[in-house]
Amino acid sequence: MTLDLDPHRIEAGRTYPNIGIYSFGRGTFGKEAIDAAETSASTLYRIRAGQIIYSRLFAFEGAYASVPTEHDGAFVSNEFPTFTVDTARADPAFIGWLFRWSETWRSLRAGAVGMGDRRQRVHPDRVLRYRFDLPQLAEQRQIVARLNAAAAAITARAEHAIKVEAEIAATLAAAFGRITTDAPLRPMGDVAPLVRRPVKIDPDASYLEVGVRSFGRGTFHKPPLPGIEVGSKKLFSVEPDDLLFNIVFAWEGAVAVAQCEDMGRVGSHRFLTCVPEPSTATATFLRFWFLSADGLLALGRASPGGAGRNRTLGVKALEAIEVPVPSLDAQQWFDNLQAKASAARNAQGGTATELAALLPAMMNEAFGGGE
Repeated sequence: MTLDLDPHRIEAGRTYPNIGIYSFGRGTFGKEAIDAAETSASTLYRIRAGQIIYSRLFAFEGAYASVPTEHDGAFVSNEFPTFTVDTARADPAFIGWLFRWSETWRSLRAGAVGMGDRRQRVHPDRVLRYRFDLPQLAEQRQIVARLNAAAAAITARAEHAIKVEAEIAATLAAAFGRITTDAPLRPMGDVAPLVRRPVKIDPDASYLEVGVRSFGRGTFHKPPLPGIEVGSKKLFSVEPDDLLFNIVFAWEGAVAVAQCEDMGRVGSHRFLTCVPEPSTATATFLRFWFLSADGLLALGRASPGGAGRNRTLGVKALEAIEVPVPSLDAQQWFDNLQAKASAARNAQGGTATELAALLPAMMNEAFGGGE
């Protein structure tokens, strides 16, 4: 391919369609048009469909792309060199896939200039010097067809997963609404009181901490904490089925139910462990409510503090939150529905992971040998 720049002087009163390039070989995206009255540039460069384009600034992390039809005729700055492929020797779509392959831009990154990751720029000459094994045109087109089919399957799976997730969420919300509409409200302190299990610190021991992710994404495990480093911090043991709150981020959904794999782990004073009364409520039912719009609103009100993320859930405020308490049978029925929904989500996620791993493997097979 050859460096092919199409410069255009900025004309007063005009606007110019503009694009950006995603990192990691994920293609181009439309940006707000450039207004001649607002840009400091004197020249912009027009791009054409099928050209190879990259961002000098983000080349180090794979900001390369083939210009799609919908961005034909857009304009970019001089930070986005463009190349035209010699169609007598190479299929532009094949070259486009080559630049989506991580090994291509990692090799090009090795020749970048500048200091620091985000100041390294790849010069167009470096791109043109890059060498790789070029199959015959017929084989190139076969490779493109296979990669396009795999990419289409991944896109279809992603769209299907979004649809399924929406259906699951709607089903759970409707079911939850049915069993809670006329349910009595009771204070959390009565339904699931705070339970503390203090841990005596041994300076020679180490302690496995548990954390709670925001946005309802469950628990995670922290590295072992040496007892000698605990200092004045208090630790409390966690048991399966505890309802856990990270008091700093509870207002943004840092609520989880401790799992079997969390057994034996500890939480600091920043974590509140509530244990539902067995005859009154279940932890998974309460978790669902706290992650609903009403529950998050209640946690927000119970978490005073400054702007941004500097907010803390108060113990008394949590105990005073009134939660809906339908019959235990109704809660257990809903928990069973949640379990089925979780299984469906896991199945979707497993398939998506397998498909996502397929494309890099196919590119490795197709392009292996670049230098």
